[in-house]
Amino acid sequence: MNGALPPATEKITEAIIGAAFEVSRLMGHGFLEAVYRRPLGHELGLCGLKWREEVAYHLAYKGNPVGTYVADLLVEDTVIVELKAVDALNPQHTGQVLNYLKAADLTVGLLLNFGKPRLEVKRVLR
Repeated sequence: MNGALPPATEKITEAIIGAAFEVSRLMGHGFLEAVYRRPLGHELGLCGLKWREEVAYHLAYKGNPVGTYVADLLVEDTVIVELKAVDALNPQHTGQVLNYLKAADLTVGLLLNFGKPRLEVKRVLR
């Protein structure tokens, strides 16, 4: 992928980011990441977006189960959203989202970090 998203996916990611900024504005920073999941889902619903939380992706190697990835949110069956509440995002967080995208056979994810006074957003493309 060359970094450009299809217009419908771009619209979804923009709505997710806007919803996350609203949650950050109202709740502040520093809670555990799980605390932000439901308020973000509420905001996504207000935007008219369908979402599911803690979506499991089962991994297999040569037909044998080897593990499960659990994504924080899946929005419109298109965008994986991973929530963090850390001092700073790092390459391991990006790798985690890339693995979720691979397991789900999706191309775009968002890392949202509520651990700083200003929400940190990182778009991850596979």
